[in-house]
Amino acid sequence: MLVFRGIPEKAETPVALTIGNFDGVHLGHQAVLARLVQKAQSLSVPSCVMTFEPHPREFFDPENAPARLTDMREKLSLFAKLGIDRVHVCRFDDKFAKMESREFESRIHSGLDAKWVLIGDDFRYGARRKGDFASMHEAGAEFGFEVESMHSVRLDEHRISSTLVREAVRSGKFDLAKSLLGRDYSIVGRVVHGNKLGKTLGFPTANIRLRHNKPPLSGIHVVEVHGINETPVRGVASLGVRPTVVEKGKPVLEVYLFDFEKNLYGARLKVDFLFKLREEQKFPDLETLKWQIGQDVLNAKKYFDHD
Repeated sequence: MLVFRGIPEKAETPVALTIGNFDGVHLGHQAVLARLVQKAQSLSVPSCVMTFEPHPREFFDPENAPARLTDMREKLSLFAKLGIDRVHVCRFDDKFAKMESREFESRIHSGLDAKWVLIGDDFRYGARRKGDFASMHEAGAEFGFEVESMHSVRLDEHRISSTLVREAVRSGKFDLAKSLLGRDYSIVGRVVHGNKLGKTLGFPTANIRLRHNKPPLSGIHVVEVHGINETPVRGVASLGVRPTVVEKGKPVLEVYLFDFEKNLYGARLKVDFLFKLREEQKFPDLETLKWQIGQDVLNAKKYFDHD
């Protein structure tokens, strides 16, 4: 899969295109991408995704923007697994935000040479969100590309959306999140050095670097970790600001792995979240925290015993 920054002035090859943020790459997104790949193959052109960094809502209202389900690197990895040929990552900045819908349509034509464009029926684009499916359809008639809308994908009575996945993950409904994503909810990151407090307490942890300071969940969770052995390693993860240890800390993901003592610094790991044990708490002292960690480990092992 080829990854490009922005949209070139002139396209090097025609493409079949879809456009969106695709946060989480849930089953609704996967249906869009499957349709894209199918159409691209029928047209004998590459399948192409245009996405944005940062998320437009992070640009316009960073304090109230939704927590990310996937960072860009993980999103690109999921695109590749779904058979996408090309991705254009557009930097969403002030200039991009002020681009008129007409210019956006023109750049799809000249910079990407889209022959077919797939968008959601509620998709909006251009300055002040003036562009919609109808205006894109008119642009297609002018520039010579076909436009198709994608219906919503539903699970029972729910429309599958990134918002619904976030709510499931936040509330610890990981079975629902798995049904919406088609896989366990996970966080991927590299192991970095921490303050070694876990080791001092007798529970050494792998500290996973978070790309964003606003994860969609917090608390103590039962997890499985991929990227160490051929089979996943079981453990307990704490994701939070560690109120017992620091004041006003940033979110930290720490994973204690059962019966494991190898050095993992620098390793890139995928942490699958399976079950929420409890919320994060502030304890009166480190001894109480140590006792509670021991209980968390026992409860996590019981989870696996009954799995």
